[in-house]
Amino acid sequence: MKNVELKMRNLAVRKSLVILILMLATTLKGFADDRQGRVQIGTGLLYERGMDLTVGYEYETNYHHAWEFFGNLYLKWDECADCHHVCPDSFWGSYNTWGVGAAYKPCVLRSRNHHGNLRIGGSLGSDRHKVLGGIHVGYEHSYALRGGWKLFWQVKSDLMIKGKDLFRTGIVIGVKIPTGK
Repeated sequence: MKNVELKMRNLAVRKSLVILILMLATTLKGFADDRQGRVQIGTGLLYERGMDLTVGYEYETNYHHAWEFFGNLYLKWDECADCHHVCPDSFWGSYNTWGVGAAYKPCVLRSRNHHGNLRIGGSLGSDRHKVLGGIHVGYEHSYALRGGWKLFWQVKSDLMIKGKDLFRTGIVIGVKIPTGK
């Protein structure tokens, strides 16, 4: 019975991610204007035994200041009680959350082909049992590539309200894909 529940949870998480990506892909073209907008996809590891996937839309304003609207999936794994290792059931079925939110990113460092931003924001989501709130603070550094693409890394710290883990911190890497002209 427990394996069936875990498989159903995993299927629900995967379906949610696919639906989120499809929604972003179909609606983001409507946001394009003279300023640079980008779809960003980032993933990373967080303390303690956590994995993070963030998909969002970044709207860049003057001087590399930006607004980010994002969806986030978080997975925390644990050791299996039976085999004392991390097995597929203990990896996928331990603790999962999702959230949507916004962040303001003022630019604090500018250079020729890269810039750094603070990242200050909030989110609202769930862990399938209760509503979670999040306060997000961190630093993001982006590197410009050809065609408007960017590579980025983030040092993020999340304070989760009513979550199983109160404080999450870690490193995320990803790519920003231009949506404009």
